[in-house]
Amino acid sequence: MRICPPRTSLAILVSLTLVGPLAACGGGDSSTSDGTVAPATTNTDDTNPCDAVNGSLTVYSGRSEKLVADLYAQFTSETGVTIEARYGDSGELAGQILTEDSATPADVFFSQDAGALGAVSQSGLFDELPAGTLERVASEFRSVTNDWVGASGRVRVIVYNPELAPTPPTSVDELLDPSWKGRIGFAPTNASWQSFVTALRVSRGEDAARNWLEDFAANEPVAFEKNAAVRDAVNAGEVSLGLVNHYYLFEKIAAEGADVVVAENQYLPGDIGGLVNVAGAGVLGNSDNVDAAQGFVSYLVSDAGQEYFVAKSFEYPLVEGIAPADGQPDFDELDPPTIDLSDLSSIAETQELLADVGLLTL
Repeated sequence: MRICPPRTSLAILVSLTLVGPLAACGGGDSSTSDGTVAPATTNTDDTNPCDAVNGSLTVYSGRSEKLVADLYAQFTSETGVTIEARYGDSGELAGQILTEDSATPADVFFSQDAGALGAVSQSGLFDELPAGTLERVASEFRSVTNDWVGASGRVRVIVYNPELAPTPPTSVDELLDPSWKGRIGFAPTNASWQSFVTALRVSRGEDAARNWLEDFAANEPVAFEKNAAVRDAVNAGEVSLGLVNHYYLFEKIAAEGADVVVAENQYLPGDIGGLVNVAGAGVLGNSDNVDAAQGFVSYLVSDAGQEYFVAKSFEYPLVEGIAPADGQPDFDELDPPTIDLSDLSSIAETQELLADVGLLTL
């Protein structure tokens, strides 16, 4: 992974992308030709001529308000750019962007997963991102066409109850052993589960993926509505283990304390079950506020943006030099499968396959 530059003021990092407009219009100080800082001027006209350039951004946010509202406020505080967030499911927001096409009011699409980003990228609606933003993140966690970049990572794990599963599986293929029949929890309608199945399809092929799913279904896994419910069922001993993202356990520990949480995470290095998916963002090519939109995406991969995700959601940072949350393996230990995350866009085919084998409904 690329070594990131030494940390400086976040405002300085963002200004490298925003160039001139925000410095002049963001409501803060501006630099003079000799490098000193001069007080910002005030525009007394009722109509600020900079509003059309960088006064606000419309962000289609597949990341929840609970998770990222403080991040958006932080960006506004640093730059003066306000954000109008339209929250929703990442897949549905991607579909909306594709429907709206070049008429979309979105300046930025901030997606919960790479598949939705890949769908928009394939439509040609994203602008190319600056090299300085892209190169903050390793190539496997950004678009091969340079139009979206990962902001944080989440790892698929097996969460298990050590009292019921003292020797948990070390691969998803071991889940097919009949000894686990009726003892596995999963969330069939959850996007992260469907992204895993998509990765299975992409890496092993349709027939092998169908075979795996049929064998998995024969083991009578227990369906839950959400990953958090799977985690809680494992912790309570209702099922022995479950398929979730790594951070759900850390959220429970933070809320309840390590002393009362029984469940543990089994990481799956080198296995397709240990997929590292990313949340990430791209700038819509029709944006009237391209400089500010590029600056927002740059902000996500700044040191402060990365540290926000570690502290707020226990996700993995994607920038070298930022430490993961306490108790998590180092990123280099995860050894995730090599896969182009943009290929996870074929969710519709995955859902059709899941329906065929009877694993899509609760």
